[in-house]
Amino acid sequence: MTEAICWFNGEMMPASAARVSVLDHGLLYGDGVFEGIRFYNGRALRLSRHIDRLFRSAAAIRLAAPYDAGALDMAVHDTISAYGQDRGYLRLVVTRGVGKLGLDPSACQRPNVFIIADQLAMMSETVRHAGARTIIAATRRLGADGLDPRIKSLNYLNHILARMEAGNAGADEAILLNAVGHVAEGTADNIFIVRHGKLLTPPCCDGALEGITREIIFELAQELGIDCTETTLGPYDLYTADECFLTGTGAELVPVREVDGRPLGSCPGRIFFMLQTAFQKLIERETMARRLSALRK
Repeated sequence: MTEAICWFNGEMMPASAARVSVLDHGLLYGDGVFEGIRFYNGRALRLSRHIDRLFRSAAAIRLAAPYDAGALDMAVHDTISAYGQDRGYLRLVVTRGVGKLGLDPSACQRPNVFIIADQLAMMSETVRHAGARTIIAATRRLGADGLDPRIKSLNYLNHILARMEAGNAGADEAILLNAVGHVAEGTADNIFIVRHGKLLTPPCCDGALEGITREIIFELAQELGIDCTETTLGPYDLYTADECFLTGTGAELVPVREVDGRPLGSCPGRIFFMLQTAFQKLIERETMARRLSALRK
């Protein structure tokens, strides 16, 4: 197995050798932002969209990254090259940096930035083929009035607690509701359902992350002539869906076969297969084109 690699503040090293101070506010208080990025054929998928979102998250918490978009783009490419595998997963993290004990971040002198390249399999191939068993978690998604869901912060504790609920129930994933009982998202993925041939997904105002893969599904649905709408959903909508699936950079596309013990009408369903096929073609089209372009330079 290839060893995980880490680009840490401009230096490349084995991930096992990278060190963050115990006084870093990212560790102490979850004060920082991150992006999860997939790469295929040695090229990061939708890298500019990920970096844009990272800077938006950082701006929202008044965190000034010490590298610009161009430098991070180059760092990502260098990390993939050093890792030496065609496919894998990247975690790009910006922490507030070392400061004094206490919540006040004003003493933090310089943010830390690191990129980890490794493999990530959120669900087994068996689950990907047969579909995920899900539960609706008792743990709720933090509301936008507390922490805007568009910010990918380092604080994922409520998602971790929901994922623990799924594990305790023998399920593969948990679905979080918001404070008023509307469907928000999975612990690390967006959620879509199909009803009467139409694709439905929760809006960001209900607690859904502005997922990059979610965005790709909107594009592919339009290309395939599938009606795709953001709309508020409740547990009833999940229980009675014709199809349901999860999307995310880590998860990619995963069909859902069961919600709270209720089997769904079709898994994997026709719409899922259409989108899954189109998604794989998009990956090859976008990453191979970038690789060929780089080779010609």
